[in-house]
Amino acid sequence: MKIGFDNALYMKKQTEQILKRIGQLNGQPDGRLYLEFGGKLFDDYHASRVLPGFDVNGKIMLLEKLKDKAEIILCISAADIERNKIRDDLGITYDMDALRLIDNIRVMRLLISSIVITQYNDQPSADMFKNKLERRGEKVYIHKLTKGYPTNIDLVVSDEGYGANPYIETTRPLIVVTAPGPGSGKLATCLSQLYHDYKKGFNAGYAKFETFPIWNLPLNHPVNLAYEAATADLNDVNALDPYHLEAYGESSVNYNRDILVFPIVRSILTRLMGKDEGYRSPTDMGVNMAGYCITDDAAVREAAKQEIVRRYFRTWCLYKEGRLEMTAVEKLEIIMKQLGIAPEYGSAVTPALLKSKQNKCPAMALILPDGNVMAGRTTGVLSAASSLVLNCVKMLAGIPDETHLIVPAILEPMLMLKEKILCKRTPLLSLEEVLNALSICAATDPKAEKCLYMLRRLKGCDAHSSHILTKTDENALRELGINVTCTPEFPSDDLYYT
Repeated sequence: MKIGFDNALYMKKQTEQILKRIGQLNGQPDGRLYLEFGGKLFDDYHASRVLPGFDVNGKIMLLEKLKDKAEIILCISAADIERNKIRDDLGITYDMDALRLIDNIRVMRLLISSIVITQYNDQPSADMFKNKLERRGEKVYIHKLTKGYPTNIDLVVSDEGYGANPYIETTRPLIVVTAPGPGSGKLATCLSQLYHDYKKGFNAGYAKFETFPIWNLPLNHPVNLAYEAATADLNDVNALDPYHLEAYGESSVNYNRDILVFPIVRSILTRLMGKDEGYRSPTDMGVNMAGYCITDDAAVREAAKQEIVRRYFRTWCLYKEGRLEMTAVEKLEIIMKQLGIAPEYGSAVTPALLKSKQNKCPAMALILPDGNVMAGRTTGVLSAASSLVLNCVKMLAGIPDETHLIVPAILEPMLMLKEKILCKRTPLLSLEEVLNALSICAATDPKAEKCLYMLRRLKGCDAHSSHILTKTDENALRELGINVTCTPEFPSDDLYYT
């Protein structure tokens, strides 16, 4: 994929913009900035796919540059814990991702001062999560739904509203408020803190850091439409910011929820601080500089279109699994028609379906870095994902296709274990099992060792499966860094499909 984004420039501009916002509070005793941090701190694969050149961990690297000034508050919604909401790109629940985030943040030597469970309404699973954290020595706060929000400003900005939440003690001038995903109560946490700070006589400010939509790109730019595709289940819609246009005479893009609540948020901020914060639009609140760092517009447009196709297939599969409604699929179809692209726009789709039709079984295809198309199908021993990856690494290593990389002495006991001892109905070797077997064979076979190292060259490649993958194979492909999509068809009539 062609590079279209200057990550070094982004780090520089974004750091300068955040420091500028902090600087507006300089000279004021106890000045602090609450920065609502949208998107993902780690593993922001969506941004890296639609902005090729964007570092998936760029945001946390940015905060690392500011670690002497910053501390982090992590929010998670009690409602998300209760319903086991899943972070789709990693396949783990939000509460597990919160634990992962805490560990990874501390590896970077950043201060994470507390965890806030928001929107709390006596959910039993939220109580268990709180107990788990506190018994490991973590500081946990509980925030309930704010009385009167959003329309009764007098009640919201009172001891019964934001004042009812416990105050989170902070020590740094930059307080980053982040979460595993959207709808986690970050804004309410910031505003609650501002209420307490101003009651205590402290000076504080608020800003928002969201990568998407990119405010200084056109409304229907594929990168912004890819954001709509990624949030189809949330009903987010990009829109021109009317407040920004009125105040400055220039167009900017925001999303509907921020535009709708802006008058309320501005009123609350003005009431909290006893003065006008100076924000004239939702765009004013943001600090995102990503739009200034695009170096090849054609490259990011193409990358965004590919991402929209991925989201289309993913949304269809989630619908088939009963996790989304058809309206989300229909929204993706509208976006694709708007851009004049079809599902076959994904370059690996047609070869995967052709391979499946020829062999009358599940199949996969992958586009190698040099543009060559590789395919694999389900056999009596291997899943389609396993076959595909073995075929790819053999091609990259220059090893003949008929070469068996996994010797019978390793293969046969694995199959016997699955079929005779574990009594699996379909004892196919998953991709994870095949990779483990390949690594064992690499200890004595130079060809297997060479293929093992070729796995790194599959990172960033696009692949498509003719059928919905098992979670085991899907996770293994994700860990290899392969962008995989699936036709929304199950490979058999079995209802139990893991």
